[in-house]
Amino acid sequence: MGEFVNHMTRYIGEVVTVYTTSGGDSGEGFTGILLAVNNNFIRLVDRIGPAPACALGSCCRDRDRCREGSDRRDDGREDNQGRPSCDVRTTGAISDIPVDRIAAFVHNTL
Repeated sequence: MGEFVNHMTRYIGEVVTVYTTSGGDSGEGFTGILLAVNNNFIRLVDRIGPAPACALGSCCRDRDRCREGSDRRDDGREDNQGRPSCDVRTTGAISDIPVDRIAAFVHNTL
């Protein structure tokens, strides 16, 4: 397994897809940025969380104005002016996948 682990380390920082030997949703694959690889597991960022909403020019000073008449998407990530919403409900997601459960490791050729 050492050769396979060494191969995967070359793709740290790249977007990869990993298929596992499990069934259900997890058997359909995980796509994300490869963060870490060791002999036991790999770590992928599946979903990157939003940038901080309370930067200059944000709606944090006036939360009611941010929510009123908002055109934000269902996930609450933008207000009606395209700025990050004060109502963000996601922080991102990371998956740790055991190396001995990987069925396929898919990456770009370049």
